[in-house]
Amino acid sequence: MKTFSAKPAEVEHKWVVIDAEGAVVGRLAAFVATRLRGKHRPDFTPHVDTGDHVVIINADKVVFTGNKYEDKRYYRHTGHPGGIKETSPRKVLEGRFPERVLEKAVERMMPKESPLARAQLGKLRVYAGGEHPHEAQQPEVIDFKSLNTKNARS
Repeated sequence: MKTFSAKPAEVEHKWVVIDAEGAVVGRLAAFVATRLRGKHRPDFTPHVDTGDHVVIINADKVVFTGNKYEDKRYYRHTGHPGGIKETSPRKVLEGRFPERVLEKAVERMMPKESPLARAQLGKLRVYAGGEHPHEAQQPEVIDFKSLNTKNARS
């Protein structure tokens, strides 16, 4: 019996919608990263993009457990000496682009800096509100919060 290896032309990508309202950020990001990579499929092949297109709505209503909403820090560097910048999830979620919290959380759970990871991240669409323009693809709705009681925070 030979090991199965998926070919890019044979892979069929599904579309899924996840409502992030009240969902815990880290658990949601781990679930989405798994779907984007295709690790939930029996025909998963590490060097082929077998993942699904993921649409996340209500990204501005995600929650953190514990005191992470106030105490967690995100760091980035400008590239200049002494150019380290920091921010908190509260500032990002209350700012102009609240969907970046989820985008960055998912990005940091994907393989680092490869063409395959960039292609897989290109299939992630995050929207701060409850509307999305992908109804024509007939996406399947996944109730993430009901999969485990720890996925949602009240």
